Amino acid sequence: MSNSISRNSIQFSITAKGPASNNGNDLRFARAGTLTTPHGTIQTPAFVPVGTKAAIKGILPEQLASLGAQVVLANTYHLYLQPGEKTVQQGGGLAQFMGWENPADKDDSNGSESIYGPTMTDSGGFQVFSLGAAFGRTITKIAKGDEAARTEEEQQDAARKQAEASRMAVYDEDVASQHGQLAIIDDEGVTFTSHLDGSLHRFTPERSIEIQHALGADMFFAFDECTSPTEPYEYQREAMERTHRWALRSLKAHRQNLEANRKQAIFGIVQGGRYEDLRSESAKEIASMDFDGFGIGGSFSKEDMEGALQAAIKELPEEKPRHFLGIGEPGDILTGIAEGIDLFDCVAPTRLGRHGTIYTSGGPINLTNEKYRSEFIPLDPELSSPVPGTEAFTRAYVAHLLHSKEMLGQIIASMHNVGFIIKLVDGAREALQEGRFEAYREEFLRKYYGR
Repeated sequence: MSNSISRNSIQFSITAKGPASNNGNDLRFARAGTLTTPHGTIQTPAFVPVGTKAAIKGILPEQLASLGAQVVLANTYHLYLQPGEKTVQQGGGLAQFMGWENPADKDDSNGSESIYGPTMTDSGGFQVFSLGAAFGRTITKIAKGDEAARTEEEQQDAARKQAEASRMAVYDEDVASQHGQLAIIDDEGVTFTSHLDGSLHRFTPERSIEIQHALGADMFFAFDECTSPTEPYEYQREAMERTHRWALRSLKAHRQNLEANRKQAIFGIVQGGRYEDLRSESAKEIASMDFDGFGIGGSFSKEDMEGALQAAIKELPEEKPRHFLGIGEPGDILTGIAEGIDLFDCVAPTRLGRHGTIYTSGGPINLTNEKYRSEFIPLDPELSSPVPGTEAFTRAYVAHLLHSKEMLGQIIASMHNVGFIIKLVDGAREALQEGRFEAYREEFLRKYYGR
């Protein structure tokens, strides 16, 4: 099967398709593909572990490769603040700076330019947002229905407050000099204070692109405004339209740098929250721009996710790669794959692992619960093969480490979780290639969620 897009920076080809997913008269397919970057080839669909500060918490880069990772993602906001993009650039770029070597055979680097592996960076938009309107609230990528639901009166009140905040979104020296959490969004960009020391900073689309050029990832994202799924329709539209204007500015800033265009690909981001009409409109607008690939950003409600995702994807060109930003729940990943998503990233595997929760074939379990102290069985007895590097450890041992506050317990749990998700996605890719994706998905959901 040959359905591909080629640029100097990346090449993408679809190698297999699964059953059609029908949304009205539009048919979309789960697909497997090959994404070639300057630093190596990625077989898709693929899970992208997140190394926020150029490190996957608790996992060495060489261990990450043994878990099956093909590409890693780092955070523009955090690397800008510490150690600074110039330091990363002087260190040879993100992959070399963090010692992330090509997971492929070192004697056959798949035509890549160096031994260092594929990398991605986000735009920093979500982190800046989370320090502003969302600070002090729990903001998730997938919200429950009761979190997203608001009465009409509550929506109107929230819209009025947000509109007032937007009108007041001008630089105020007195406000800006106050230490603490602050993010003021205006049409030109975002003024924010560092969570490290309260110092004042400014991101614009052009500045975000400049930073990401210095970080040197193979693929990166346009600067966008990420919203909470609880925000009302009126503000979701306002943020979406601002994201579109920022997308054009991001794209222009990238295309003007010929050297960066040769080495790096830029992805546009679709916004619109949980609303299908906004998602469709945003995807159509972003798809009309000259991006190398596309990200589905923002947040959804659990009940509305599939419809909003379908509305977005049907407007995106089939021949370019698609990335679902910040999605790590196993069932949501399989939903994304079914709808034609190629890449996923999330901090959840290591975040859960640090708190003692591990994924298993029968659903997640928390090893800090008392009963696991005496379970002398593998972390997931139902896996056909253990996650590499965790073969020797039992639930009882890791539970002991966690109760003893030994960091090794968190490391083992994190390694297991990252490996589990990578195995899940690798299995989906294999099932797509063999024409049995639906059966694979149904069996996993039945065992994991009991349905």
